[in-house]
Amino acid sequence: MIIDESWYKKPRGIAERTSAGGIIVRKVGDKVYIALARDKDQPDYILPKGGVDKGESLLEAAKREIEEEAGFTQLETLADLGTLERLNFAKSRWICTHYFLFLTHQVEVKPTETARHVEPHWFDIEVLPPLLWPEQQKLIEDKREMIIQKLAQLDQNVLR
Repeated sequence: MIIDESWYKKPRGIAERTSAGGIIVRKVGDKVYIALARDKDQPDYILPKGGVDKGESLLEAAKREIEEEAGFTQLETLADLGTLERLNFAKSRWICTHYFLFLTHQVEVKPTETARHVEPHWFDIEVLPPLLWPEQQKLIEDKREMIIQKLAQLDQNVLR
């Protein structure tokens, strides 16, 4: 399936849903890696994210969804990356997704929702595969330098 500009035009009267998720990174030497998730029925990668439950903060929802879709439980929040909007896969709801940047030292994990999701894969931030959702690809591209700099700053703080 090709996601085109029609997913980014909000129809009148459509139901809305607030969502949260994030970019999960780790550093090995001078390389920065991003964990990408994938649904069992889709070959393309995505950033893990999903709906905010009643009473949950955006950050709590992002961490819960990341655990469900990718399996990461040890996450350090590094930054708020902003909000992106689009239709859901079925084009039945308008989704407003709040993204965060997370650092982890976990490498091999399993999603808690194994019926829908497979283990995430790590990719060098400089050599990413195409993602299903263009806005997620653009988010990573737009924030690439900031992510690299933030991880370099963390390295400098450790050396002090």
